[in-house]
Amino acid sequence: MITAYYISDGTAITSEVFGHALLSLFEVEFNHVTIPFVETVEQAEIVNKKISESFQDDKQRPLVFHTIVNLDVRKVISRSIGINYNFLDQFVAPLEKVLGVPAKPEKHRTHSIHEKTYDIRIEAVNYALANDDGSNLKDYHEADIILVGVSRSGKTPTSLYLALQYGIKAANYPFTEDDMGEILRLPKILRQFKNKLFGLTIEAQRLHQIRSERKANSRYASLPQCKMELREVENLYRKEKIPFLNSTHFSIEEISAKILAETGLKRKNY
Repeated sequence: MITAYYISDGTAITSEVFGHALLSLFEVEFNHVTIPFVETVEQAEIVNKKISESFQDDKQRPLVFHTIVNLDVRKVISRSIGINYNFLDQFVAPLEKVLGVPAKPEKHRTHSIHEKTYDIRIEAVNYALANDDGSNLKDYHEADIILVGVSRSGKTPTSLYLALQYGIKAANYPFTEDDMGEILRLPKILRQFKNKLFGLTIEAQRLHQIRSERKANSRYASLPQCKMELREVENLYRKEKIPFLNSTHFSIEEISAKILAETGLKRKNY
């Protein structure tokens, strides 16, 4: 198996994102290793030793993706036995020519707690947690979006991802069996914020599998129950003209991006 390293003198999030995006194009199994905060030459030498050990163990040169601002540290990592991909060198020089302005590298700038959007993200995360699963209905006027759907359709993780990644205040409300009655109607609290609603749905078989992991052999997890609930909520979405998305075959990242694209919500974190 080939080992892929993601290295940075910061959080290594950027090198991970770039590296994962590239490797996802290949149907090859990788051993992923992330090493953040390599801030000194001494630390870089230790990392190089790990890379060499991987080469000896795997009998294949590791892939090394790095975004290191410190020039001295970068030079050490670039001498590793691995196949090195320096994203900063790849893109900074061409951008300098286009912009006509020299880059001023500064460690931790990208993910610094001093960035002006940091407080926005934290506030959004706190909001998502406080308004999860219909637990708090009095602050919906603050929401940028309210996700609705049956239990276990992906509302909570999507709400948190929207908050943490984009700084969007996302509440979510679950449609339960108690809401169904003879026919599912839009609750009064949601109707007054109808312009903020976005629905999630999921294939019945997948919902059945997810619920069975939580409550095996229960009525809640049974396939007929899942089919009934999904039929009701999808009918409601269509009747009330609530935009919705089937989340079955999408990751949380993809679901969130599709929601932004469809609703036109503006991300608050760059």
